[in-house]
Amino acid sequence: MPTHLENEPTLVAEARAGSAEAFTTLVKQYDRYIYRLALNITGNQQDAEDVLQETLLKAYTKLDQFHGDSRFYTWLVRIGVNEALMRLRKRSSDKNTVSLDEPVEAEGKSPVLREIEDWADNPEKRYAKMELGKILNQTVQRLEPQFRTVFILRDVEDFSTEETAKMMGLSVPAVKSRLLRARLQARELLNRYFRKG
Repeated sequence: MPTHLENEPTLVAEARAGSAEAFTTLVKQYDRYIYRLALNITGNQQDAEDVLQETLLKAYTKLDQFHGDSRFYTWLVRIGVNEALMRLRKRSSDKNTVSLDEPVEAEGKSPVLREIEDWADNPEKRYAKMELGKILNQTVQRLEPQFRTVFILRDVEDFSTEETAKMMGLSVPAVKSRLLRARLQARELLNRYFRKG
């Protein structure tokens, strides 16, 4: 975790008053930490760079919402985690597609149409996997936000309890408590679903 700037409250006040220089001084102190956090969550350099840019832009445009009841870095981390998680959700909904109608250029040969063998599961297995994935995603989305974020960071992204606590600006016991409650809520939601089905 980065060291706390002694003049941080002054810089925040100046940035809120419209000083771009003060804001730049603040974020230069923390941008590499936000980038590293985004890289850890997304696992992709381009996504991490985009998350960093979005985080800084949001922080700048929403600076009036920072009330100083936590460190500026903690506030920035919360924005960064949210942006990274949104990026993951967007990535899972966007699939890289290639048109089968576009010819492939082969060296020294005329273009040929793509021929792709289908190695996918049979339709029944694919449907079952899709249904299970949908059920799990819906279950995670139905968790209360403070529990959902801890659950995703710990159980989906596999961060340690300590890392999650740092990212969320929480104590380790608070993370453990939220994770336990998230797991219990998820279990209850899944039990209800499978009993119904």
